[in-house]
Amino acid sequence: MTDSLTLPPIASQEALDFLRRRRSVPAKTLTAPGPDRAILDDLLTIALRVPDHGKLAPWRLVVLQGEAKDRLAEQVRARGTYLGLDESDLVKGEKTVTDGPVVVCVISSPRPSEKISAHEQELSAACVCFAMVQAALAHGFGANWLTGWVATDRLLAEDAFALKAHESITGLIHIGTARIAPAERERPDLGSLVEYRD
Repeated sequence: MTDSLTLPPIASQEALDFLRRRRSVPAKTLTAPGPDRAILDDLLTIALRVPDHGKLAPWRLVVLQGEAKDRLAEQVRARGTYLGLDESDLVKGEKTVTDGPVVVCVISSPRPSEKISAHEQELSAACVCFAMVQAALAHGFGANWLTGWVATDRLLAEDAFALKAHESITGLIHIGTARIAPAERERPDLGSLVEYRD
């Protein structure tokens, strides 16, 4: 019997082409329709297939749609006003939770472990954010990963998402239909960033 681990890799040109041209879509350009429940469940399932040393699942997700986004925007404005932020920062904060028909809050929630550090578990949550963007794009939607002051204000996060002491917001993933195709941007220069050692 042939050991499946010794078989040569099979390249997927379609997947490679997708990865070469992938481009996040600005959240402000996302509109309805967003993914329906079946598609959303599928892309979230894909998003959770990330490196997770120890199989700890050190993250949790909160999916915001419809009125839930509006209620959160009210909390954001109230908190920002209390903090003395100017109007532009208040509006930007509100858009962090309202742009696009679906916003998924990815929360890093490290588990107690003697072997896997909290840092490594937080990196796994970041992988969830990126994988979710990729899955949404592969489904034909636009997607963007945002943070900003809304994601880092501790009291707001605790109030809005019942954040526990060991948890933090890794990202707010916006998903919807792109109104316009995003322009390509300059990409990093491989030669100046990569060092090969033999």
